[in-house]
Amino acid sequence: MRVRIAGAAWLAGVAQFFAVHGIAQSAWDRPYSWARNNISDLGNARCAVQPDPTPRYVCSPEHGLMNGSFVVLGALLVVGVVLSGPLWRRGATARVARVLLAGAGAGFVLAGLAPADTSENVHVLGALLIMGTGNAGLLLAGAGLTSHGPALPRRAAGPLGVVALAACGLFSSGHYLGLGMGGMERVAVFPVLVWALLTGAYGLLRPPEPVAR
Repeated sequence: MRVRIAGAAWLAGVAQFFAVHGIAQSAWDRPYSWARNNISDLGNARCAVQPDPTPRYVCSPEHGLMNGSFVVLGALLVVGVVLSGPLWRRGATARVARVLLAGAGAGFVLAGLAPADTSENVHVLGALLIMGTGNAGLLLAGAGLTSHGPALPRRAAGPLGVVALAACGLFSSGHYLGLGMGGMERVAVFPVLVWALLTGAYGLLRPPEPVAR
């Protein structure tokens, strides 16, 4: 039951995030761009020109809804990490992976509570937790998940972590490889959400364990 609740938490958290993302971006008078705008622009509390890292005008009427979605996502990611114990091996690798993944959840909560244009330092800390500790945890998750658990999330975790950490480095250094600032940021942020969807689906839908007689 704990694993099913964990799976439901991960699925619900990621699903509501993308649903609210779509609602928030559709409310913009000027078209929102996944390439030119970063994710945090949807949560900015004021309408203004943002000069860094690339100049753009930001005005998000549904910023409150988006920031609430960040908080919900982060909280449900942490709930999933805490309750998914049976999916993990015993040992230090699994424990560290889970702590780091929970760090990503904490990062989303901070990002929602501290919009980039009102509490920049706290928001940056949240982003570092998401793209730094979260992706490091994703990289370790492949070795931390039990071999009796879901094969796809276990095999995908390492490659997703490598891609996400590489994208984090490129994003931080201003190298967007033609994807734009927002595009490269999404390559750094979305892999952990994709992994949570895969693992959450397994946790929620897996067949029950046989009862010992």
